Amino acid sequence: MAAHHVYEATCTAPVNIAVVKYWGKRSTSLILPTNSSLSVTLSQDHLRSLTTARCMVDGQGTDRLWLNGEEEEIKAGGRTARCLEEMRAMRQEVEAKNASLPKLSSYPVHIASENNFPTAAGLASSASGLSALIATLSTLYDLPSNGVSTSSLSRIARQGSGSACRSMFGGYVAWEMGAREDGSDSVAVEVAPKEHWPDMHALILVVSDAKKGTPSTAGMQRTVATSALLQHRIEHVVPARMERMSAAIQARDFDAFAKETMADSNQFHAVCLDTEPPIFYMNDVSRAIIQLVTELNRVSLEKEGRLVAAYTYDAGPNAVLYVQEKDVKSVLEVVLRYFPQSTTSFPDPFQTQADPSTALPEGFNARVIPVHSEGSVSRIIHTQVGDGPRVLGQEESLLGEDGMPKQLKR
Repeated sequence: MAAHHVYEATCTAPVNIAVVKYWGKRSTSLILPTNSSLSVTLSQDHLRSLTTARCMVDGQGTDRLWLNGEEEEIKAGGRTARCLEEMRAMRQEVEAKNASLPKLSSYPVHIASENNFPTAAGLASSASGLSALIATLSTLYDLPSNGVSTSSLSRIARQGSGSACRSMFGGYVAWEMGAREDGSDSVAVEVAPKEHWPDMHALILVVSDAKKGTPSTAGMQRTVATSALLQHRIEHVVPARMERMSAAIQARDFDAFAKETMADSNQFHAVCLDTEPPIFYMNDVSRAIIQLVTELNRVSLEKEGRLVAAYTYDAGPNAVLYVQEKDVKSVLEVVLRYFPQSTTSFPDPFQTQADPSTALPEGFNARVIPVHSEGSVSRIIHTQVGDGPRVLGQEESLLGEDGMPKQLKR
């Protein structure tokens, strides 16, 4: 018997870290945000989700999903099921226009996905995972060559995980909240590609790998219901900040970018504190990192009249420091002095050869925070601004010839 043609695609998608935060939904089912947001896409060379999807052309069985080698249930009406439904509907439209195309929308799919970083540790694993799913299905269903735009795909990614819509683009990305009740205008758009401002680096200080105490979705709904400060943020703060942040990126103005980034992070955590009962995502180590960055910036402002680093925290204790390429080594030297690392926990992928025993900058208050014990920051991930989803070759597939994951956890 002749072998079936294999319809399969494999893609990776990046992590993005917001500099203007999304917190709060105006529709939980459609994941429509209460405010617009803006993020930086990070390099897939260091952080990524890898996904393979295959049409099971014998038509047997149902849709199945494996995440990091373990099968996950695709719940009816759940986020993954909704994304699959929407992507199939898009493929059906394409098939309806061209009768000669294979009816891929009618086949069940097997999907395998893996992250190369901890899931639910405040590193936006759902964003890269869902955008990898949408990128892979759109490649499998040949949607981009049939006129489906990345922003249209971002609308579907958003319904899987809000911030996933921003991982559909590289560089600097805005998620426009939109006004329509059906969410059709709540999409991601590119503010600038990575090539526009390529020397933006990110140092991720992983304070805790543990799953967080208050999941984002539950926390958001509590904040929307109880925080007066959130309402002020939505109406008066974010719209103007989005404009200033976009302008800072267009002008490659790091000082303006850093000020807005830190102010927005501070306000996001103030809104969490203004929730009833209050939500605490940051811990003592998180706060010590803020004090260290503040002191670094104070000294740099006095000496050179400019900022050298911007901190931001999502719904977790991990710090992300945005730093320009020219300042990476000097910032790292101070960070490594106060938060010691081993070559395992910080492999120095860019070969900065940052030396923690280097003298502190002149005028720096050495007692701003105590030197922490090794492990307080469990590891440092050094990455930079990156591109959007990538289509990979057959050799990268996570599925074997039988359509089952190559790496199944028994």
